[in-house]
Amino acid sequence: MLGPFIIGLTGLTLSEEDIARIKSPAVGGLILFTRNFESKAQLIDLVQSIRANGGQNKPVFVDHEGGRVQRFRDGFTAIPSMKQIGQRAEVDFDDAMSLAREAGFVMAAELRACGIDMSFAPVLDLDWGNSEIIGDRSFGKDARMVARLSSALMNGMALAGMQACGKHFPGHGWVKLDSHLALPQDSRPLSEILKVDALPYQLNSTLNMASIMPAHVVYSEVDSKPACFSSFWIQDVLRVQFSFDGAVISDDLDMVGAHGEGDIHARASAALQAGCDAVLVCNNFEDIASLVENPIPEAFENREVRDRRLSRLLSGPLLDWASLRQTYMYQAAIDRITNI
Repeated sequence: MLGPFIIGLTGLTLSEEDIARIKSPAVGGLILFTRNFESKAQLIDLVQSIRANGGQNKPVFVDHEGGRVQRFRDGFTAIPSMKQIGQRAEVDFDDAMSLAREAGFVMAAELRACGIDMSFAPVLDLDWGNSEIIGDRSFGKDARMVARLSSALMNGMALAGMQACGKHFPGHGWVKLDSHLALPQDSRPLSEILKVDALPYQLNSTLNMASIMPAHVVYSEVDSKPACFSSFWIQDVLRVQFSFDGAVISDDLDMVGAHGEGDIHARASAALQAGCDAVLVCNNFEDIASLVENPIPEAFENREVRDRRLSRLLSGPLLDWASLRQTYMYQAAIDRITNI
């Protein structure tokens, strides 16, 4: 059974503290960052070490979207930003669909060659020109175009054996503030949010996405709580209205946008009670230790449902780098996305 805590690791190799946390039944996954990367060989060794020290059946994640959010650079293909793909769509939509699929395939295939299960991608936020944090991470402003391009990118990920995570539900692109540093508030009515920003989730939710990440944004005309802590957004909209039965994974609970719920135990409890299947705690190792060593009661509730949803995020057999380089699909995709 998988616990609900997805936690960060300290460095390039596993510390004794990392190993103890990986083995904890409260931990259901690990997330890697640039601090965990030096080279492809080192990354492969790190993931193998995770598997050998209690993480055999626990998904390993990374934020590796493309553009400016790509944790691993040296030895990896530079994935174009989603904005670049969206700009291509304005000129040649069919070509942009192919480009999105190829970008998703290369991103996922290279991560899979290192043993990583899933990238938290793609971003489904719309680019309203307001956001300090979304910007070129978005395909664009047109919700239907975003839905179709993201579907193509997720199809490319699936071709490489990787599931997808749409973020940041129901949309982070309207607000200006960065939820890493503040708590943004979106005052638009529910009808408008559902009609535009949430549309890419509705069009993709039952077909392409195995997981969704809610935003640390308050939609004040709808609920006083950020979406990550809102049973309305998670249960009523995602589960019931959109028929989504994948994993709901919180954004990092150490972001300032989550701090209004209290300390780390209160935040984790609130997110799980609202309907999240798992919560991210990425960079604050005091909070990670506190959660893992003194897990909240909610960590051991609904375990069968959580296990089914999170286990789906584990990837199957992978190609090693040498075999990957010999595939025509990979070579053709590399040529395309590096000449955008």
